[in-house]
Amino acid sequence: MVKNTAVGHKKFWHSFRFAAHGIAAAFRSELNMKVHSGLAVIVLAAAAAFRLPLSSWMLLLLAITLVLTAELLNTAIEATIDLVSPEIHPLAKKAKDTAAGAVLLTAVFAVITGIYVFYHPVMDWITSLMS
Repeated sequence: MVKNTAVGHKKFWHSFRFAAHGIAAAFRSELNMKVHSGLAVIVLAAAAAFRLPLSSWMLLLLAITLVLTAELLNTAIEATIDLVSPEIHPLAKKAKDTAAGAVLLTAVFAVITGIYVFYHPVMDWITSLMS
């Protein structure tokens, strides 16, 4: 990897490019990143279809951001562990499992948030279909 030797404003803008490369690399290499991103698109499309209020959008965006951030951190931790400890080691397993647990925890939060946000609009829509 090339070391960032830029200074000042250049260094600032280069950091965005490096971050974008990291997100793209995780998206290319991690199935869960693709799954979470695909579900995020579906959720946001549903939010638009149900014309949810801004507060609901903010809750959904928070949940999505947390899940994607946890997935990025999990990917970074796993890559670092694989570099430092290519052989199987109990501490490496513990680190990877803990990072995966963080993703699971945020995903559960996202599901609960989705239920909270979509429950009444979906129930209202079902009721209108039945009448």
